[in-house]
Amino acid sequence: MQAREIIVIGGGAIGLATAIELRLLGAKVTILSKDFKAAAGHAAAGMLAPQAEQIPTGSMLDLCLASRELYPSWVQKIESISGINAGYWQCGILAPRYTQTEQNSAWLAAPTVHAQQAGLSESIVGGYWYPADGQVDNRALIRSLFSASQSLGIEFVDGVAVETIHHCQNRITQLETSQGSMSAQHYILATGAWSQQLLPIEVVPRKGQMLSVLVPPEQRDRLPLQQVLFGEEIYIVPRRDDKIIIGATSEDVGFAPQNTPQGVQQLLTAATRLFPLLQDFPIHETWWGFRPATPDELPILGASAYDNLTLATGHYRNGILLTPITAKLIADLVWHQKADGLLSDLSWERFNL
Repeated sequence: MQAREIIVIGGGAIGLATAIELRLLGAKVTILSKDFKAAAGHAAAGMLAPQAEQIPTGSMLDLCLASRELYPSWVQKIESISGINAGYWQCGILAPRYTQTEQNSAWLAAPTVHAQQAGLSESIVGGYWYPADGQVDNRALIRSLFSASQSLGIEFVDGVAVETIHHCQNRITQLETSQGSMSAQHYILATGAWSQQLLPIEVVPRKGQMLSVLVPPEQRDRLPLQQVLFGEEIYIVPRRDDKIIIGATSEDVGFAPQNTPQGVQQLLTAATRLFPLLQDFPIHETWWGFRPATPDELPILGASAYDNLTLATGHYRNGILLTPITAKLIADLVWHQKADGLLSDLSWERFNL
């Protein structure tokens, strides 16, 4: 059994981006992916919304804002390697409200909100405008990351399930997989919602159902939505390819697959209430995915109980947003043994205190 240098367990956005950062630093990296198409990044909406989500002041907000700041240059780097556009769009996010809420500097009164976005429900009494928030086309980003990894010579093994992580005292010795035993000098766990199947860490799946509609041909000269709508019970994300993404439910149902009538109805009811024009748009696609949730909704990043295993999981709703900063922090930690201060509150040990 030939030992590799670094094995990344998990082939989603986080795993791919981290492998790319390590490769650019000079590492030889192998990615093991159980099912590339099942990665949560394929099922996301791609919102970059640290302000629209009103994340409380603290380590999580600092992490999210740092990652949003990295996005333009990071995407440009990935696109230059891959040759594939990732659909980054700093379109801003409008958060309409049906009831008057506590106002801050981002608050817009009703006339301004309706001028900002025509076609909103007449019940909207105001809203918040976050021009620095935006989106990336998450599926295009995944394609771009995968292509970049191939261009850089990263070994990507799809269809291989890691079944057991073997250890001796404080070191991982090898992985037992569906394709036999594998070993490396260092391992990175980036398996998202499936992390607890391999290690006893506080990550569980939260199912999200989503759908998309198509903008009718007669409205494509000027898209009816020019920014993301982040409602109280729904988000609506316009793409430049004439699709509009609508999401998402949040269900504690384990890994129960498939869309359900109740879930799809919930999405359609909330979306057409907020933006009534959608009721006549043809449905294009429905899908679902599994967010990796932790008890405090913060990711688990950094060192593990084993000297040669690093954790990069538990990103919950913000995996796509946090991809650039996670890749940078984990690559610096693994390759340079440099622990950024942003990692201090994100250790797996916080749940054992």
